[in-house]
Order: sequence, then structure tokens, then C-alpha cells
Amino acid sequence: AARAQVLRGAKSHVLAPNWHYVVPMRSIQIKDVPPNVHAKLRERAGRNGQSVQEYLLERLAADTERPTLDELFARVDEHTGGTATLSHAANAVRADRGTP
Repeated sequence: AARAQVLRGAKSHVLAPNWHYVVPMRSIQIKDVPPNVHAKLRERAGRNGQSVQEYLLERLAADTERPTLDELFARVDEHTGGTATLSHAANAVRADRGTP
């Protein structure tokens, strides 16, 4: 009976059954979120006019755009082996700065 009451009061989205994604979307579930963390996430999402899911998805997407330190170091390792001497590099920097 309680479940029926919740369903009667819930609003359904007319387009929901017709949503189609070009690429299959994956889901992530996070368990055991402390109440204070959940409350802060809800507050931040609400301030942005978002659901918690929208807020977290935006944060996760932004996080994947920035390389981790390990990724940066790996990228640097790929570009080693240059032939410039220290004095040649220093002269190039001075020339860029416009100093003798």
C-alpha cells in the first residue's frame, strides 16, 4: 500500500521510455556514503540546479580531463632523448626572454 502511494504521487517523464543513447552508457554505484558527505553533495548539486547524479557526473567528467601525475610522468618519459646541451637550452630560454 505504501508503494502504491509513492507511485501515485510520482511524476513520470513522458519521453523517458523513448530515450536512446548512441553509445551504451555505464553505471557506477557508490555504497556507504557518509550522511554528511551525501548532504554536502545534495547541497552543492541543488545550488547548481542539478540532481546529485548530474553534479557527480559533471565532476567525474572534469576529473578525467586532467591527467594524473603518473600520466604526466609517463608522457614526459615518452619525450626523452633530446640532443640539446644545457648551455644550448639556456641560450634558447634567454633568447625567448629577450635577455643576453
